Amino acid sequence: MTRVTDPHPWRTELRATLQLAVPLAATNLLQMLIHAIDVIFIARLGDQPLAASSLGIAIFGLTMWAMTGLTGACAPLIAAELGRRRHSVREVRRTVRMGLWVSVLFGLVGMAIGFAGEAILLATGQDQRIAAMSGDFLAILSWSMIPMIMASVFRIFVAALGKPGYATAITLLALGTNLLGNWILVFGNLGAPALGLEGSALSSLITSLAMLAAYVVVIGLDRQLRRYRIFGRWWRPEWQRLRQIMVIGTPIALTVLAEAGLFSGAALLMGRIGESELAAHTLALNLAALAFQIPFGIAQAATIRVGFHFGAGDRAAAGRAGWSAMALSVAFMGTTATAMLAAPHLILRLYVDTEDAKNAVMVGLAVQYLMVAAAFQLFDGAQAVAAGALRGLQDTRTPMVIAVLGYWAIGFVTAIGLGFYSALQGVGVWLGLAVGLVVVAGLLSWRWHRRERLGLLPV
Repeated sequence: MTRVTDPHPWRTELRATLQLAVPLAATNLLQMLIHAIDVIFIARLGDQPLAASSLGIAIFGLTMWAMTGLTGACAPLIAAELGRRRHSVREVRRTVRMGLWVSVLFGLVGMAIGFAGEAILLATGQDQRIAAMSGDFLAILSWSMIPMIMASVFRIFVAALGKPGYATAITLLALGTNLLGNWILVFGNLGAPALGLEGSALSSLITSLAMLAAYVVVIGLDRQLRRYRIFGRWWRPEWQRLRQIMVIGTPIALTVLAEAGLFSGAALLMGRIGESELAAHTLALNLAALAFQIPFGIAQAATIRVGFHFGAGDRAAAGRAGWSAMALSVAFMGTTATAMLAAPHLILRLYVDTEDAKNAVMVGLAVQYLMVAAAFQLFDGAQAVAAGALRGLQDTRTPMVIAVLGYWAIGFVTAIGLGFYSALQGVGVWLGLAVGLVVVAGLLSWRWHRRERLGLLPV
């Protein structure tokens, strides 16, 4: 990364943000396609396996996203170290090494949560048969927790060093691996046993291990990345850096937990309303999450760009980085909102046969949910980038409070009220999601706008 010296700094910053955001967004999109492949194969097993996988992924995804949020502190730390340009090789190595430590330590916690998945679902009032199926699914899927979190640290490392294309290529490899794994293991092709739902979980485990191995190989072969020697003396603790990751990363993890928990909690609410509502929610949420991967990639780029300028002490450039990312995100999400409103049935055909009579109720509900999703697209993109830009300033505590209050005290309470105490039911749950996103987007954008008066910028 280089400092801005162009006579047109806004254009230069926009270009630099795009150079990072495009491969990161592509990586996110491919990652979602990996999960979409699971849904596509499982959906053909029937409503019950789809509902069971939805609940299992709600628990696994919520836990895994929180853990990757914790290690997400590596992004602003590495970016700031590169911006300062003082002993950056040594400091980056320390950050990555401790990020891997955190991946293993907290990955074990995540695995324990996954293994208790059936008990958690029964405690929330889910159908006993669906909870048992989901528990078996999680018993296999949970083993992929640690390799997935470690891979996310490597992804941050290669992206911050200006090589996000590696992450895209590796995720593309993972996509092919998961597609082949599901085809072989779910339905028993090439002489393999037909494992059904458990086959999809086993495919995900194989895919996560393949991704981790690919990152290790790429980092070892690339001359620029190899000079950081991140695998050297991996057993050596760096307690101060570990503390920094925990101080910055814990609020990020709780923020992610609040947001992902809102959507995972919505799945639990849908499970109490009915199987068709839960299946429709799964389809609509997968599509909304697919669209979200673009602004999420832009937000990741914003964290790195803002963090780099923060480390360099360039206040004006940090502002340009954040606003450039915000403009890109809002522009894209306007496009996805239009697509959801104009052609919901066409989009849903990616997952199910919308003309099949047995899918009529599920598709009808999913279309209603997509209408709500279209309404909150702009706010979803805005909150993601505002949070990413603030992380670049290493400002994570107050955004965490905003997320918890906005998503849960306002969004989730609204979802319960409209979902169970009005005739809206599933649509009411989705309106609750929209309310939470609007509140959080407004408050985080206001905080970014007031960053100088709040003392968030470097002196």
